[in-house]
Amino acid sequence: MMTDGFNSCRNVVCNFTEGAMYSFPQIRLPQRAIEEAERAGKAPDVFYCLKLLEATGISTVPGSGFGQKEGVFHLRTTILPAEEDFPAIMSSFKKFNDSFMEQYEGYSRM
Repeated sequence: MMTDGFNSCRNVVCNFTEGAMYSFPQIRLPQRAIEEAERAGKAPDVFYCLKLLEATGISTVPGSGFGQKEGVFHLRTTILPAEEDFPAIMSSFKKFNDSFMEQYEGYSRM
C-alpha cells in the first residue's frame, strides 16, 4: 500500500516493500529545489525532508545519511502506523509532494 502510494506521486519511485518496516523512495528533485537547498546550506534531501516535516508532521530520514549516490536523492520512512491510517498519511504526503514539485518547477515522471 505504501509503495503504491509513493509510486503514484510525481517524481517519486519506490521499490516494493515486503515484510519490512522501512521504505526508501527515491525523490527526483527539481534543479530549483536543489539550488534553494544549497542556498540554505542543506543537502537537497535534508531540505525536502524538513519541508515535509514542517508541512505535514511526517518524519522521514534523508537518504544522504545512508551513503546514496551523488545527485540521487532518497528518504527513508519507517512504517509504524496502523494499516487503516496509510491512506490518510499517503494523501498528506502526496499533497505535500505535488505542492513542492509545483513550487520548484520540475515536473517529470521517472
